[in-house]
Amino acid sequence: MSITPIDIQQHRFKTRPLGYDKSGVDSFLEQVADELERFHLEVQKLKEELSRTRDSLDEMKQREVTLKETLLTAQRMTDELKANASKEAEIIVAEAELKGEKIVQEARNRHMDLLSEIQELRRQKVSFESGLRAVVESHMRLLDMNTLSIQDAGRFQPVLMEILEDDASAQIAPPAREDAD
Repeated sequence: MSITPIDIQQHRFKTRPLGYDKSGVDSFLEQVADELERFHLEVQKLKEELSRTRDSLDEMKQREVTLKETLLTAQRMTDELKANASKEAEIIVAEAELKGEKIVQEARNRHMDLLSEIQELRRQKVSFESGLRAVVESHMRLLDMNTLSIQDAGRFQPVLMEILEDDASAQIAPPAREDAD
């Protein structure tokens, strides 16, 4: 059974002929009541403080749980982001390698095409030079022949002149008539 300070203050003792000193007992009871009152208030205060502390502790525990869940979620997201970034990087590298290989292959093909074109141009150059050389040689022979013809013409000039004169007089003279009737 709990006794409150009010119970102590209101408690009355029976008096006896050789009983207690009423004022001393009353004074003592009042001191005990005051002390119990103080203890009771302090206990109430401590209970309230304990309740607040427990509430705060429960709140902190809840925050801790929430924080742990948040950290785990963040860690999972970080791991997923890393994995996705790694996969994406691998894809980008693979695509870049493919593009690089394609560019290199195109460059090789272009190089081969250019080599073929160079060979064709060299063949055409040789053919052109041969043709040009043949034309030049042909013209040189013609020039040589013309030079000989001019020199020969000088030797044959009197004969040619005579032929030309005979030919011209034949054209000027009237044709001879035939009297056959």
